[in-house]
Amino acid sequence: MKKYITYSLALCSLLSLGSCDDFLEVNPKGVLDENLLNKASDIDGFVTAAYSRMCEIGSLDSSPYMYWWSGSMRSDDCFKGGGGVADAIDSFGNLSMFTNVTPNTGAIDGTWYVGYQVIQRCNTAIQHINMFTEEELPEKNSRLGEVLFIRTFTHYRLKKLWKYMPYIDENVVGQSDAFEAIPNRDLEQPNDLYLWERILEDFKKAEELLPLDQEDKGRVSKNAATAMVARTLLNMAYEQDDSHQVVNINKERLSEALTYIDKLTAQEGGRLGLEADFGNNFLVEYDNNTKESIWELQFSINDGMSTGGRINRAEGLNHPWMWAGFQCCDFNHASYTMANAFKTDPVTGLPRFEDYNDDDYGMYIKNADGSYDLDKVNSGAHDYFDKYTWDPRFSHTIVAPGQPWKYNDQLLFHSSASRDATTYSYLKPIKDMPDPDCGCLMYDGWQFNSMNKKMIRYSDVLMWKAEILIQLDRQDEALPLINQLRTRADNSRARLMNGDEPTMNYKIGTYQPGVNCTWTKDYAWNALVWENRLEFACEGHRFFDLQRWGMLDEVLNDYFRIESTRFPWLGTARFTPGRDEYLPVSQNQMEFSKGNYTQNPGY
Repeated sequence: MKKYITYSLALCSLLSLGSCDDFLEVNPKGVLDENLLNKASDIDGFVTAAYSRMCEIGSLDSSPYMYWWSGSMRSDDCFKGGGGVADAIDSFGNLSMFTNVTPNTGAIDGTWYVGYQVIQRCNTAIQHINMFTEEELPEKNSRLGEVLFIRTFTHYRLKKLWKYMPYIDENVVGQSDAFEAIPNRDLEQPNDLYLWERILEDFKKAEELLPLDQEDKGRVSKNAATAMVARTLLNMAYEQDDSHQVVNINKERLSEALTYIDKLTAQEGGRLGLEADFGNNFLVEYDNNTKESIWELQFSINDGMSTGGRINRAEGLNHPWMWAGFQCCDFNHASYTMANAFKTDPVTGLPRFEDYNDDDYGMYIKNADGSYDLDKVNSGAHDYFDKYTWDPRFSHTIVAPGQPWKYNDQLLFHSSASRDATTYSYLKPIKDMPDPDCGCLMYDGWQFNSMNKKMIRYSDVLMWKAEILIQLDRQDEALPLINQLRTRADNSRARLMNGDEPTMNYKIGTYQPGVNCTWTKDYAWNALVWENRLEFACEGHRFFDLQRWGMLDEVLNDYFRIESTRFPWLGTARFTPGRDEYLPVSQNQMEFSKGNYTQNPGY
């Protein structure tokens, strides 16, 4: 698929869309008329154009698939980072603190805009595919399934960000006024269930159409659609009122989701499963090459594009600062609360649910006057790390100065790689970061890499299943699923070495009812929430998990209360329930709709 995605660049350019006024027009001005492309052999180009727009982000803050700011930075996982609080405050900083967020906040408009560009490319592809019979186009069902999945996944992401958004399918044709007329919210509907139903219906259609295996790696397959049917049902089960508060958990939805998850967990022959080593999921050499990956976004470098490649611009700000070959820009730092969550009990190896956040990394690396002792920092902050035992996933997720960068013990992370440690600490998330010698880096004023982004992993599926079982009062069946991930984490230490010694003192245990825990439903839920946090830390899941569970207010305001004692700039941060669960619709889009959009409450 790396090669496939770069196919038919002329057609991808053909389907590029113009200004806000005509961004959904089928025939944009100034480019070749797509109606001249009417042969069955042209169809792959239309499908490629849909895949392509998911990845060829035009700016650093404009993608519905950009998870670091929307899901990690807006949670208790990560800080914005960069060159101080004022750096990109209008694009990201205010979003991270839930203050001064308005319809003109920078990252919001581009994310919506690009999402609907992808959706329209999918609709254009569907319109052309439907011109042919299966005899004329033998791969018709597969190609329909692919673009239907991409369109629906984009609708799904937009819904998670805004709750209400216009659902645009292939039947909407014409000039921009046809799109302006579609409201983001049907005011005759009592809630948002009608949008979930459309998303669910389309994912189910995609599942019917898609094959289990694709000849080209990277194409969407049936398993991705099956997973998204389950994920959609899981979200639908947590029913919200108009103030975005969870008011009911629909067990029928959960039970239906479980039937789809079982399609994935019951597959034989090693088609799906956990990788033996957790770290395999975050190395460029494992792109399209793990049994754990169910779907991943495809990125490439030196692929013939004039821009140098379809590189991952979503991470364009996040590489270390002027160190080891990296050049920009040191956004995205791990919070102390996130780092502390990996502490374990030295006897049982279970999480320290109660006292995990009693101290922090910063307390052990400072002089009496509050300045950083760089000798302590760059020698590995042993006073802190040696005091505790740790879940091995810490070192797959976060690096501190004095520790190996991306499993390379010949390259120790250094304090000089952090632009503003006083504001954001030295702790750097590394899952989406490569080794600088990967051959996958590109710099054009910003730093990019071409490592794929794994959007759905088998570990997601296991955690969804455990969550459902606990909510259905079947917590004993969830126990082995959670323990499966903890056992895999325990077996993922081979790369975590600094010379001849383990990088940290690792200790992780499984839950053993009657021995080290009492496995009630409440305890099992707490373990599930914690396991989600550790397994997917800094991958952009955290905000949306808390959103689904109705826990954002409690968790984030407690986080701000504690973390602001460590980083005073967080003192103004405050999550406001009934508003901050979703983003405002941008002012540009409100004007584009000519009065047909309804603004989210509180904005």
